[in-house]
This record gives sequence, structure tokens and C-alpha cells, in this order.
Amino acid sequence: MTMDTVQIRVEGYGEVTARAGERLVLALERGGVDILHRCGGVARCTTCRVGFSEGEPDLMTLAEHDKLVEKGLLGQARLSCQIECAGGMAVTPLQTARSSGLEPGKAPAEQIEPQPEWTTRPGASTEG
Repeated sequence: MTMDTVQIRVEGYGEVTARAGERLVLALERGGVDILHRCGGVARCTTCRVGFSEGEPDLMTLAEHDKLVEKGLLGQARLSCQIECAGGMAVTPLQTARSSGLEPGKAPAEQIEPQPEWTTRPGASTEG
């Protein structure tokens, strides 16, 4: 059985090969990006945030939505711990161990946590 792979363009790092549907935070880290994930990838801290220049997913978890609203970041950044990799993505990591001097944090689980409930992001092409 072969897994579908996708290429993610990462500003300042080149291309990262990911498995389709893999958590973006894990793909970035495996690809050599020292992305932060201080809360362990459970949408609590916003340190894993990225900016999209292409391929931003229209769907987002309610946990991501609520945390971005709380921090005043909705529409400005996305949480890589709450995003599944897909082809055509181009991202810029907004906080890294190198830029912040912080330790990355506890390793995120393979699956999105908390259990995802999906919504459509503001400004999505599928939004009514």
C-alpha cells in the first residue's frame, strides 16, 4: 500500500515532502523546520502558527478557530497543529525555536487533537 505524498513549500526552508492528510506541524518538523508546538499540538498556545501564501485550507477545526479569535489572530495566521497536509500548500513558519530561543515543546500526537470538529474559515472560497 502506497501513501500519497504532497510537496509543501516552506519559506526559508524549501520543499517538505508530507503524507496527504498528515498534521502539518509534524510534516514541518520532520522536514527540518524547527516549528514550535509548546502545548503539544492541542490548539492551546498558538506557537505553531504559520502564514499561507498558497493553498490555505477552507476548513479549520473549531479549536483552532476559537484559539485564533481569543488571541486576535483569526485571518492573520493558522495553527499548523490543526491542519492536514494537502498539495499546493505554501507556508511561512511564524515562530521557530531559532527565532524565539524557546524549546519546541512536547511532541504532538499523530492525529489532530482535540478530536476535530470542522468549520469553514472566514473568507474561505466555500463560505456562503
